[in-house]
Amino acid sequence: MAAVEHAIDQILAAPERWRILEEDIRRCLTRAFPYAVLYTVEADFVLILAVMHCHREPGYWQHRRVGRS
Repeated sequence: MAAVEHAIDQILAAPERWRILEEDIRRCLTRAFPYAVLYTVEADFVLILAVMHCHREPGYWQHRRVGRS
């Protein structure tokens, strides 16, 4: 949990820092690999889409993009 909170703090401090994974979705790996925080940078906030285990069902979070352009 602490590794995820640390990753979120880093994202909030510099949201453009991490690479784009797909379209406008970025991925920040946690210190406790194999976890990652997937997020988008919106006009007024950072939207966290998922905290995912990188080795389990890699695309499970993609349904969360429905309705987004």
